This record gives sequence, C-alpha cells and structure tokens, in this order.
Amino acid sequence: MDTEEFLLPRSQAANERLHALIPGGAHTYAKGDDQYPENLAPVISHGRGAHVWDVDGNRYIEYGSGLRSVSLGHAHPRVTEAVRRELDRGSNFVRPSIVEVEAAERFLATVPTAEMVKFAKNGSDATTAAVRLARAATGRPRVALCADHPFFSVDDWFIGTTPMSAGIPESTNELTVTFPYGDLAATEEMLTRYQDEVACLILEPATHTEPPPGYLTGLRELADRHGCVLVFDEMITGFRWSEAGAQGLYGVVPDLSTFGKALGNGFAVSALAGRRDLMERGGLRHSGDRVFLLSTTHGAETHSLAAAMAVQATYVEEGITARLHALGERLAAGVREAAAGMGVGDHIVVRGRASNLVFATLDENRQPSQQYRTLFLRRLLAGGVLAPSFVVSSALSDADIDHTVDVVAQACAVYRKALDAADPAPWLGGRPVKPVFRRLA
Repeated sequence: MDTEEFLLPRSQAANERLHALIPGGAHTYAKGDDQYPENLAPVISHGRGAHVWDVDGNRYIEYGSGLRSVSLGHAHPRVTEAVRRELDRGSNFVRPSIVEVEAAERFLATVPTAEMVKFAKNGSDATTAAVRLARAATGRPRVALCADHPFFSVDDWFIGTTPMSAGIPESTNELTVTFPYGDLAATEEMLTRYQDEVACLILEPATHTEPPPGYLTGLRELADRHGCVLVFDEMITGFRWSEAGAQGLYGVVPDLSTFGKALGNGFAVSALAGRRDLMERGGLRHSGDRVFLLSTTHGAETHSLAAAMAVQATYVEEGITARLHALGERLAAGVREAAAGMGVGDHIVVRGRASNLVFATLDENRQPSQQYRTLFLRRLLAGGVLAPSFVVSSALSDADIDHTVDVVAQACAVYRKALDAADPAPWLGGRPVKPVFRRLA
C-alpha cells in the first residue's frame, strides 16, 4: 500500500469555515469538496496563468479553469487591463452605457450567425430566457432538452429532470421532455408524440463526441418542419470550438443560442443571441405581447462587458482556439501514452475534442468508477496537478503539459497496483468522490 501522505491542513480548516456559512461549502456544486478526495480539496488563494496556489502554499497546474470559463488563464493582462480601465469610469448607471452597444457590436461581429444579443451574468438566465422566448413565440408549453447533456440551467424546467428535483412541482416536470443526442428518428418520434406542443429543442451542439454527419442539419430541418425553435447551448462550445462557437464551425444556424463561460475569462457575463424577429419580442419595437426576456440590474456591468470584448479580440487576433486544440492534442497524446505504458490504457480514457478534454476512470470490468477516480485525483493533487478534467487553457506551457504527463504516469503506476489487487480502497484515503447530481447528500 502506498503510504505517502499529502496533507492540506489550512484548506481543511477553510473548508470547515465554508460549510459553516455557505450551503454546500461553495457557490457551484461542481466546486464542492465532495468532488475531491476526502480532506484533499484545495481552497484557492490566487491564480496566475495556468497555475493556482492554495492556502497551504501549494502550487498546482490547473485544468478545467473556473469550470471552463478561464480559457486564457488567470489574470490575463489584456483582460485585466480592459477591466481596470472601466472600473475607474463607473460600473453601473441608470441608463445604458455606450459600452453596451460596443460590446453588442463586437459580439455580433464575432458570432455573425446571430442578429441581436442581450447580455446577462450567468448561463442559467440566458438559457431560461431562450426557453421563455420560444414558448412565447410558438404558444406551446413543452420544452424538449437533450437527455445526454449534463446541465442547462438552475431553473425548474431543467433541474426537475435531475435527481436533485426536491422543491420542484411535478406539474412543472411534466412540461419538460427529452430526446437523445445524435438520434434524429427518436427526436422526430418525440415531436410527433407531442405534436404542436413542443416550443423548442435545446441542446449542446457538440459535446465529448463530434456530432454525427448530418445530425445538426437534420435537427434544423426537424425543428422547421415541426414549427419549434432550435436553441444551441454554446456555454462550453462557444470559443472553444471556434470564435463563433459550434454553429460557426459546423455551419448550422440555430434560432437562438446562449454563450457564457469563456466569454468573460472568469468575469460574470453571458449572452442570449439569435434571430431578430424572435429577440425583438423582448424589446420595444414590435406590436405583439411583450416578453420579459432578460432584465437584470447587473447584466451590463461595464467592466464585465469590457472583459468580454477583450476576450473576443484576443481569441481572434492570437488564434486562441487553435492554440487550445494544439495544447489539448499534446496533453491527450501524453496521457494516453503514459497510461498505456503503465498498462492502464483501457482504464484511464481521455475523451472529447482537444480543446475540451475529459477523462474516464474505469474499474477492473471497465466500468466507470468513483473509487478509481478518487485514487487518480489523489495522485494528481500530490503531484501538483489540479484536474477535475483535462480542459486546457491557453496559458499552459509545454513544460506544464510535460509535468502533467509525468504526474499522470506516476498515478497510473498506483492505478495498476489497485487493478492488480482488484481493490482500490487502500489508496483512497477516505470516502470516494461523489457525483454532483444525487438525491441524498
């Protein structure tokens, strides 16, 4: 049994303080300490580039930065300078700032498939606004969401479909139906079953696998034929697939799309974008019933919009998407080689587009295992790698990736021992990590 101890006493104490005052000990469930090995959930002091430091003084190479939001690295100088300029000019006024139209012009130049845009602070508000707009435009009650995608919103129409549905009336849940990704026949069957009831189809246009040939085009045709609104959730694919998101890469134009995460490089900004005739229903220049689309006090904070403009300029001018892909390819190749070299290539599996890599940890029967994930995460943390996923940022260096691969190789050696023993328990150091969506704490 491996006896090496990696301890985080100050982080442990900070986690206790967090749980005493904040439900769940974090403001995002995916950041909870239940997602990490017991007593090994670092509490962050600060970050710069691709590195973060915890309150115990340890430095880590960080992946999945800010749940995929910090794709340029922490404290990116171009972004922070743009933010700093606006902070000295005031952040929020009783009327729109000129920054709002400048940010809209920049966004629509970057995502030319959209005709209008409205900014908000988080992704849930944007996706829920898209759903409300689709219901208003079609006069239909049901929302059809892709069952294979993990998250769309904190709001009832989605959370009611998860194991954490406490507090959501069944009458609300009945209005949400699902369809499988990549299966046009099943989607058409669902639309036929609920003929003239489905307001929209909402999905991530791409995920850890590429869309099957013709799938997005076929979905566009299905939505048109059945009179429902096609919504692309581009929270993850936005910028990581192309500057214009997956719709820009694959050439299929949705009616509405939502962006966030990478848009602000960690600053709070999201966007709902789409067809003018739909978006204008939330405006003042139409004759129909008004839609309460998005109206948030902080939706147009000048510094967040300045951050978004700086991010878009950086992506376009510096070819960031291509860099993310190159870094991801180098990382994926290294991890796969390290895993194969240690005889666990069939058990530690890297998946996804190079700019959005995740990993699976499989047991002796090649089934997903939270216990083996715990073992793997423990070894990565001890080696200075904070990696709930292998999602890269452009701030990573080749040396960072080489170090990561070395640490992965060491983790794979321990993984092999556990597989040979058919029991990872001696290497867990406590309870296994847990899935976010579960009924009981």
